[in-house]
Amino acid sequence: MCKDHQWINDAIKKIEADFQRSADTHLIKLDIPCLTDIDIYLKDESTHPTGSLKHRLARSLFLYALCNGWIGPKTTIIESSSGSTAISEAYFARLIGLPFIAVMPKCTAKKKIEQIEFYGGKAHLVDRSDQIYAESNRLADELNGHYMDQFTYAERATDWRGNNNIANSIFSQMMLEAHPEPKWIVMSPGTGGTSATIGRFIRYQQHQTKLCVVDPENSVFHAFFKSGDPNLTSDQGSKIEGIGRPRVEPSFIPGVIDEMRTIPDAASVATAHWLENIINRKVGASTGTNLFGAIQLASEMKSSGETGSIVTLLCDSGERYLDTYFNPDWIKHNVGDLQPYLRKLSQFEQTGQI
Repeated sequence: MCKDHQWINDAIKKIEADFQRSADTHLIKLDIPCLTDIDIYLKDESTHPTGSLKHRLARSLFLYALCNGWIGPKTTIIESSSGSTAISEAYFARLIGLPFIAVMPKCTAKKKIEQIEFYGGKAHLVDRSDQIYAESNRLADELNGHYMDQFTYAERATDWRGNNNIANSIFSQMMLEAHPEPKWIVMSPGTGGTSATIGRFIRYQQHQTKLCVVDPENSVFHAFFKSGDPNLTSDQGSKIEGIGRPRVEPSFIPGVIDEMRTIPDAASVATAHWLENIINRKVGASTGTNLFGAIQLASEMKSSGETGSIVTLLCDSGERYLDTYFNPDWIKHNVGDLQPYLRKLSQFEQTGQI
């Protein structure tokens, strides 16, 4: 435990000053003319200083650990991550002068490893995604460091009542839109921390919005949501980096979720490619997962004559995935044929239904 109040105060001040220098992220309205009175928005989290939704989480985890006295001026920070959280934590570790090690599966995109190293962190690679937990604990013991453990602390490190969290930001930015209270917010779980924040905020603020959580293939979250069995595991890791888990994580709170769906990997990657033609930017496949779920809901709303708005998340830039989700050979061997879903998306663009 760190008892050096001055160092803790200085570290928190540096993080808060960094926050004051950062503007809020944009809310992008998609232009789909055939959707009459149904609006889809993307909360663009790629514009954070470290380029992803996980910037918010990393900041909250560092503040939580500092205020709990878990890290001090010589503590090595260790995190288990598939990339984006580690990039953001490497950034904050450097900001307050601490060494950082990310425990990651070997299949992690090369660009993410390079970004961790850019911020002064180190990548410690393991063979399989289910090995990251034990190896992180081992390193923390060996180095007398602190295992940040996003999968346990994500849901409690963020103040879900307000304090400019992502849910508060979404509802504030929607105030002047045609349908200011979204009918749905759609997102995918990695730790489960963001879905917990959004779901709790919706209830606390007494909104009528429903939360739909979309899971990739080879993730146990959806099965847990349906069965309630916390011991579920999978021997395969998700191919959609940053989301889906081979075990039920402590930060995943099913009680805040209204509906869950599993999105095929090919649909996620195809939607990321389709979106590039709409907004002229590459996005990661987790954004594709989110948006395909939002498109399904919009199609169902159109069929039933409903109107309203749907908000989902643009998690990170596709530039991180040029060697995977935008590499035809990788797609062929890991995901398969995208054409059936690209045809569905083209149909949606023309008719509003999928």
